[in-house]
Amino acid sequence: QVQLVESGGGLVQPGGSLRLSCAASGFTVSSNTMNWVRQAPGKGLEWVSSINSGGGSTYYADSVKGRFTISRDNAKSTLYLQMNSLKPEDTAVYYCAKTLYSSGSFYYDYWGQGTQLTVSS
Repeated sequence: QVQLVESGGGLVQPGGSLRLSCAASGFTVSSNTMNWVRQAPGKGLEWVSSINSGGGSTYYADSVKGRFTISRDNAKSTLYLQMNSLKPEDTAVYYCAKTLYSSGSFYYDYWGQGTQLTVSS
């Protein structure tokens, strides 16, 4: 049974840092592309970052590039998102999601429950 459980959210002042975690079970994290997706209050879902299977190439939305770092610990089956230089506009619920590739396309087939990040002074 696939399960994704995020943790690490909270209240941070602008300019601060925080690390989110996503504990995965029921599948092999290193064999799958994993993602962070966020949803700000009153807005739609926004893709934040991805890490590929195998070699682990990483990708970032322009809005977080240079400030956020995605990584994974294969032994712990855990995905991370290190967030630095946080801004109020980073306030959102952050979800980790697993990618499924099918018929030349992809979608997120499993999601965590989300963890709230609030950036405010």
